Amino acid sequence: MSKTSDIVAGLDLGSSKIACVIAEGPPHERQIIGVAVLPSSGGLREGQVVSIERTTEAIREAVDEASRMAGCQISSVRIGLGGPSMMGFNSDGTVAVRTGRVATTDVERVLEGARAVALPADKQVLHALPQEFILDGHDRIRSPVGMNGVRLEARVHVITAARTALVNAIECASRAELQVERAMFGGLAASASVLTREERELGCVLVDIGGGTTDIAVWYDHALVHTVSLDWGGDELTRQIARGLRTPVKDAEMIKQQHGAALATMVDEGETMSVPSVGGREPQIRQRHLLCEILEPGLEDLFGRIAQEIEVAGCRELLAAGVVLTGGTARLSAIADLGEEILVGMPVRVGAPRGIGGLADVVDDPRYANAVGLCLEVFEGVSPPPVEQKKGRSRVWGGFRRLIDSWF
Repeated sequence: MSKTSDIVAGLDLGSSKIACVIAEGPPHERQIIGVAVLPSSGGLREGQVVSIERTTEAIREAVDEASRMAGCQISSVRIGLGGPSMMGFNSDGTVAVRTGRVATTDVERVLEGARAVALPADKQVLHALPQEFILDGHDRIRSPVGMNGVRLEARVHVITAARTALVNAIECASRAELQVERAMFGGLAASASVLTREERELGCVLVDIGGGTTDIAVWYDHALVHTVSLDWGGDELTRQIARGLRTPVKDAEMIKQQHGAALATMVDEGETMSVPSVGGREPQIRQRHLLCEILEPGLEDLFGRIAQEIEVAGCRELLAAGVVLTGGTARLSAIADLGEEILVGMPVRVGAPRGIGGLADVVDDPRYANAVGLCLEVFEGVSPPPVEQKKGRSRVWGGFRRLIDSWF
């Protein structure tokens, strides 16, 4: 796939699944033409690669399946990353306007200054997203180019990632004979496909609940003001079900998807379900209410952590659009109702990809939010520019260094 092609592929590297979505068409009119989702087979944990071989094979299978559906050959992908190694913070920069009128070079200089922060040796800037520009004390400026002034300031939100997480993801893609076109924080990608323009303007919290991590992105006035990736996901609920109902983990996941509900009060105490036993014993007949009593405390803890992050962002009273849940775990029945009980005064909804054509009905599911968002071009400057990356294991480090050098 060439850089000028209208075909793009998004690859969501999740702890429990790897999803690939292929889209074609101009940036603001993407049509979904290929979709695939496969288990990650234990190759990733908490958003990071723990097995190169398993992750590479899962990537290859997901891309091949989506390519067959799309009827095209994919050679490059955009990858979504998450996990506790991701870190977001706000930064400022200031420059003098050399000619008295703001030029593009002045904007580039002030953004460079804002993102030139001291980082640990194992961290790398992934995104530097402008929040606002300030010209001679006048704030909330979107694009200052062409305006008259002498002092230009910029406020940006910087997202960093662990170098090892990046290079391992690139290694897996390279072994699968794929170039990494760009990388994006999963919460940002999900925001692109799920949130409306009005929600980003009025202020909202995007919560992408994956298998091993939960990505949080807080938006206000079209700007990203806070991001974090929690080391908690739906897999933790699955393990609790396996222990509580004494059933294999694989069956616990199926039970969660088919019978789970976030609020025990929403389930009739007379409802029952068949629960496979460990060791080939006869299945048990258990009350569905018991399953919900296992799920509810874990989700209450999650929403408690979300509430803490909203307080850290310092703008709870400004988030008029409330909370939008997405990701595979967001499909649980009554999860939005529980969220509204915990996050008192904040509306909560479950969001799936929107504003796309083609196989829109296939990806009308919260678990595709990240992969679909990677195919969109909603936010300016959210990703590094495409770069040339050599294939093959022996050249991965060289390609990675060139990729890093080109990123801000």
